Amino acid sequence: MHSVALVVHPNFQSLSLSLGSVFECANLLRGEQAYEFHLVSQSGGAVMCSQGFSVNSSPWRAEGYDTVIVSGYLELDTPQASLLELVRTAAANSRRVVSLCVGAFVLAEAGLLEGKRATMHWLHAPAFRQRYPQVQLEEDRLFVVDGQIWTGAGMSAGLDLALAMVENDLGSDLARRIARKLIIYQRRGSEQSQLSALLELDPKSDRIQLAMAYARENLTDDLSVEALAEVARLSPRQFSRVFREETGKTPAKAIESLRLEAARVMMETSRHPVEVVAKATGFGDRERMRQAFLRAFGKPPQAMQKALFAAPAQVEG
Repeated sequence: MHSVALVVHPNFQSLSLSLGSVFECANLLRGEQAYEFHLVSQSGGAVMCSQGFSVNSSPWRAEGYDTVIVSGYLELDTPQASLLELVRTAAANSRRVVSLCVGAFVLAEAGLLEGKRATMHWLHAPAFRQRYPQVQLEEDRLFVVDGQIWTGAGMSAGLDLALAMVENDLGSDLARRIARKLIIYQRRGSEQSQLSALLELDPKSDRIQLAMAYARENLTDDLSVEALAEVARLSPRQFSRVFREETGKTPAKAIESLRLEAARVMMETSRHPVEVVAKATGFGDRERMRQAFLRAFGKPPQAMQKALFAAPAQVEG
């Protein structure tokens, strides 16, 4: 049985608690207790979260845990010495030590990220990089695995991180079944960017939002200015002008961003050849997709696929 401890501390973010549902579902779907999940603090008792309610925690047990997860928190003050000592103890006795969001500050302050690859929420990445220059920060990654250390980005990425742990422990089939049960429509892998193309575009008016939602659902269709203008019920000239005013991009660049995001997701969740991915995401052929990848990521899709397929070996390390 795998023992998992979520370490909570004053002002921890309550969303950290959600990843416990992944391990709960693993037990339910297997029909046996594959995981025991513990909410712990150094001395146990009530711990107040950032939203103003408290949770009851168990004291840290002497024999330790298989996986220790440090919850995220809102304040970026130096962690308490007692928390740092607890994390160092975990590193000596646990198979995995995990941080959520700015919980990476705790791991770094405890000395566990020295010379290692890590990620965290993009918003706090500049402060982290300045404070811990010895850490190889990859702030555009959803989560990063470097040997024993797993680090996750923003709080919702905790679910992706927990699913990846289940996949590493008990296989991809169970992880997919858990995602379905929790109505997670898209399992995101470690290479997934923290930022959404649609959120980055951030159209303001209902008409432009409608056109972008249509485009995202119909990437293989004709998404010319004329076609999108018709969806938005504007003339092509009006649509192009309003679109650029609201998003700062041309419609063609925005559609390319949506297709790039869809292609990355498809490569993370399948092993389809590049030609299939290109057609399924509206690029049409591999060369057009290759050029778009080079512009956006500085490397071709084949290189990204190679990194993705190598990910399970990294996880096991």
